[in-house]
Amino acid sequence: MIEFQNVSKTYSNGTKALKNVSLNVEKGEFVFIVGSSGAGKSTFLKLIMCEESANEGDIVINNLSISNLKKHDVPYLRRTMGIVFQDFRLIDNMTVFENVAFAMHVVGASTKDIRKRVPYILGLVNLQDKAKCRPNELSGGEQQRVGLARALVNNPKLIIADEPTGNVDPALSFEIVDLLSEINRRGTTILMVTHEHTLVKHFKKRVVEIHDGEIVADTASQEVSNEN
Repeated sequence: MIEFQNVSKTYSNGTKALKNVSLNVEKGEFVFIVGSSGAGKSTFLKLIMCEESANEGDIVINNLSISNLKKHDVPYLRRTMGIVFQDFRLIDNMTVFENVAFAMHVVGASTKDIRKRVPYILGLVNLQDKAKCRPNELSGGEQQRVGLARALVNNPKLIIADEPTGNVDPALSFEIVDLLSEINRRGTTILMVTHEHTLVKHFKKRVVEIHDGEIVADTASQEVSNEN
């Protein structure tokens, strides 16, 4: 699904964000990406989303090398991904339904498909009763679930969640990761950046720790061993 082969990224100001990183993420995995601020986590995600390019090494996503991907091909790659942001990034003057539907409009979905798919996805994140509400009428946790629904609606192979619990109450953090775990059980690969060690310990997924641009730990999921 995702392969980093000796990837390095140095910004124009001389900052070495990633140094010779090699990593494989298999289809269907759930991986926490952890590390202190400035460790290189955001750069790692930006390279996957083609917001930045590596200086050295190769990155392969869904068997496609993206190191020399042309600009006009980037939107097609991103359509295979769903992205959940820390700050929600909802459109204030749109309803919940319209915010989620917008992601389908962008990829050219038909009105018929949108009317069928959006209510299903809102039901999946327990927001079917909030379809006509606007973002300012929702709690932080509800807004993040709208963001999750938007990321899910085009049935992506991969969901990238960048600090998705950063702006919600601690109790709701578990609810968000529970939803991501359920989506993962249905076959979607999840990459989640987080600072919240309590979540990492509780959910026992694979954990990749980045420090000063390097992977310093890669701990396998403990879920299977705990079930036996």
